[in-house]
Amino acid sequence: MDSRSARKHEAILEAATGAFLDKGYSGASMDDIAKLAAVSKQTVYKHFADKEKLFAEIVLATTDRLDTTIDLLADIPTDAANLEESLTRLARQFLTTLTHPRVIQLRRLIIANADVFPDLGTEWYERGFERGLATLAATFRRLADEGLLRVDDPVLAANHFSGLLLWIPVNKAMFTGRSQYTDADLDRHAAAGTRVFLAAYRDRGRN
Repeated sequence: MDSRSARKHEAILEAATGAFLDKGYSGASMDDIAKLAAVSKQTVYKHFADKEKLFAEIVLATTDRLDTTIDLLADIPTDAANLEESLTRLARQFLTTLTHPRVIQLRRLIIANADVFPDLGTEWYERGFERGLATLAATFRRLADEGLLRVDDPVLAANHFSGLLLWIPVNKAMFTGRSQYTDADLDRHAAAGTRVFLAAYRDRGRN
């Protein structure tokens, strides 16, 4: 794809994202998207065969935002003295990624269309959140092997950690429409969630 075509491709994606978020999947038309992207409708169809494929690319592109966070999940140092600090730093990055306003908005859109596109919703979950949980579970298993945590079920522990962090800010954003949090908000949720998690899972015999 040459640079001009690539720019048009990105312009269409950005325009389609705005249209879907503003009008919903069913309410947004390819004419709307073409107008917002300042291209012809034929150009939109040249890049995307239909509205469903365009929607799918937008949805699945959000999973790429987790890549950096997932790398962090796999790289927690096995240092007992700094375990809480390391987990809190990880928690803060996790919260920053998953409470990003665009991620929250797209999450609402995916849920709203889960009955229409169940396979797309499943793929988004598997490539995004479930992949992160699997990486976090493997990391907790490693920390348990090092004697830093007591973990019988690493996947359950990963879900507990994520739930402690995300339950309040994500649910509030999903139900109320609020998707902007201050640094102080995120710092507080990261520190509190990590503290409660370690109260349950830290290996007190070694720390």
